[in-house]
Amino acid sequence: MAFTYAKAGVDIRRVKRLHGDIDKLLSKTFTTRKGRFGQVLDVRQHYAGLIDIGHGQALALHSDGVGTKVLVSLMLKKYEGVGIDCVAMNVNDLICVGAEPVALVDYLAVERPDQRLVEGVMRGLHQGALQSGVAIVSGETAIMPDVIEGFDLSATSIGIVKKTRIIEGNKTRVGDSIIGLPSTGIHSNGLTLARKVLLKKFNRRAAEMLLTPTRIYVKPIMKLLKSTVNVHGMAHITGGAYSKLKRIGTRANVGFYLDNLLPPQEVFMLIQKKGRITDREMYRTFNMGTGFLIMVRKSDEKKTLMTIPRSRVVGEVIQEQEVIVKTHSDELQIERW
Repeated sequence: MAFTYAKAGVDIRRVKRLHGDIDKLLSKTFTTRKGRFGQVLDVRQHYAGLIDIGHGQALALHSDGVGTKVLVSLMLKKYEGVGIDCVAMNVNDLICVGAEPVALVDYLAVERPDQRLVEGVMRGLHQGALQSGVAIVSGETAIMPDVIEGFDLSATSIGIVKKTRIIEGNKTRVGDSIIGLPSTGIHSNGLTLARKVLLKKFNRRAAEMLLTPTRIYVKPIMKLLKSTVNVHGMAHITGGAYSKLKRIGTRANVGFYLDNLLPPQEVFMLIQKKGRITDREMYRTFNMGTGFLIMVRKSDEKKTLMTIPRSRVVGEVIQEQEVIVKTHSDELQIERW
């Protein structure tokens, strides 16, 4: 029987419906700041929330964690990598709206006071902060033996962006080039499925591959945003993988044809083979080797590639409102709207 993310316990469609219900309720709080400092900007269900802080500036805010990757970390008793992941999952989302990440506060919940664990996580957070140029200005370490088994790690981050430079994705046009940046592997999404496929029994080599830290894209993207390239849209390929492009597609009434994605790392081949997972399920769950996408005008393609090392053209924006991924053997419809 073929494995799916839903069978592993995470149904992306139900998660999306839940996100929609949450947005309907919490967006009603926006009125509390209407006409005041911190008025909420109407950029909803994107990679970060935005508030007006005056002087033509907006503050971008985002919260994220590392999910069940902590279980792999506990298995190997290696903790630094997930600290990097925690920073990465926050700052990589902030840059998608054009914001420069500025600061972060972390939240570490542990079952018991474990010095090796806490120090390892903190070293990872420190490394992630150096890689992304953010300051970790505060945090919380909670000891909760009745709630937590092992530990959980998350953070809240902020970034700054001029209101005129916010990237919503609504300027994306048919014919735009899609530039892809390589991932370092599985990153911090799809671990529930990956663990159940690869780690039914302890396998150090597989666990080490799953624990590879998420790539932080801040520096190359900030360099691109300071250039003359007109960036139309950006996507961090995380939960839901390439179906996440719907966020941009629905704003711009366009679709995406991905026919030259970067090659998947070995870990994805192992997951697919051992779990007998379909190509479509793989590209709806994992980044498959390409962790970040940028939409630019065709005329800006060459400069984008020169600005960001190891990037390449992976597809183009199309009129049909769907996400199509072309593999070596088939064309897969990943999402339609």
